[in-house]
Amino acid sequence: MSIEIAADEAVTLTSELIRIDTTNTGDPDTLVGEKAAAEFVAEKLTEVGYDIEYVESGGRNRHNVIARLAGADPSRGALLVHGHLDVVPADASEWSVHPFSGAVQDGYVWGRGAVDMKDMLGIMLALARHYKRENIVPPRDIIFAFLADEEAGGKFGAQWLVENRRDLFEGATEAISEVGGFSINLKDDVRTYVVETAEKGIRWMKLRVRGTAGHGSMIHRDNAVTKLAAAVARLGEHRFPLVLTDSVREFLAGVTEITGWDFPEHDIDGAVAKLGAISRMIGATLRDTANPTMLTAGYKSNVIPSVAEAAVDCRILPGREEAFDRELDEILGPDIEKEWMELPPVETTFDGALVDAMTASIAAEDPGAKVLPYMLSGGTDAKSFQTLGIRNFGFVPLRLPADLDFSGLFHGVDERVPVDALKFGTRVLDRFFRAS
Repeated sequence: MSIEIAADEAVTLTSELIRIDTTNTGDPDTLVGEKAAAEFVAEKLTEVGYDIEYVESGGRNRHNVIARLAGADPSRGALLVHGHLDVVPADASEWSVHPFSGAVQDGYVWGRGAVDMKDMLGIMLALARHYKRENIVPPRDIIFAFLADEEAGGKFGAQWLVENRRDLFEGATEAISEVGGFSINLKDDVRTYVVETAEKGIRWMKLRVRGTAGHGSMIHRDNAVTKLAAAVARLGEHRFPLVLTDSVREFLAGVTEITGWDFPEHDIDGAVAKLGAISRMIGATLRDTANPTMLTAGYKSNVIPSVAEAAVDCRILPGREEAFDRELDEILGPDIEKEWMELPPVETTFDGALVDAMTASIAAEDPGAKVLPYMLSGGTDAKSFQTLGIRNFGFVPLRLPADLDFSGLFHGVDERVPVDALKFGTRVLDRFFRAS
């Protein structure tokens, strides 16, 4: 069976996985499809001979599938390859095609999860099946992990498994997963593939203000809604200080080498804007962010409520946690109650044999291409796996059209992945697995 057949199967599997609606709202009572997707993956792996671990995590109807492919040298650290089964919600009325159709048309596979991250799941599954069918033995063990609940922070997926079933990842020293390895076009026909080596920390925060309830027609000096609105406005308009981490500096230096562009700190936002669509993602890694996302207060228009609440999505740079807390307290003041769920930043260096294998695998399929590290403004299950001492990278290699706003497709409308990019990624990861 040639690798091209496996690449074709990756396209088919991606489409089939998209057709399984695995929407994760963050509320376990509204969960759909994760179990069906896990059962689909389990069936595809067992039919070619894998002994799988099928794990329900956290007693919340969350399902994970883990399979280990034995390598030639069992003394070497294993490579963990992980992806999440769940997706964020999608409103079908906004889409050109139904978000759970998995339609293959116009050179793309369409649907929710096409890039986040059922494309990687399809490639993982196709290669795992290919290796088993062909009795291909990689240099070291590969652990394929198909995981629950990443879109709600992984509490009932990767985090639960790390805390309760770390035996499943025994010997793993390095890992690859989502939001890295895709191409951007910086200059002429020179493609640059960005590998994720770092990601900001996540703090999903709830703000709460208490006041005096009363009739809406009277004068009130202790209005919870007013106090909360003022605090949220201060936070939403605040600009955190510029902090250039090692990962960001290395990325910008690489861009300068390729393009000749300068990135002076006095006008770095303007300089980063020259990067095109990816500038939104890179720009968000220059400083901490705190974006208000939801407001909740009251139950009737003529009743002043005693409590008002807001949700804020905070993303914090590595090493900035304590400074962020101090700044947050100054902005909000003493009357704002805060509670949060927090996941730590992730950062590693862009060097070593694994990085060499990534670079060589890309070059073999796209000669002349450049490879650079970058920091992800979002978060992944790497946050859980780093607690096991695993070194984490984002590496889902996709050769993309220069005019595709790829970063805008994550959680966006008309999410889609090019068929050719899926096939390219299958070939690159095949080379990578055999070399790493």
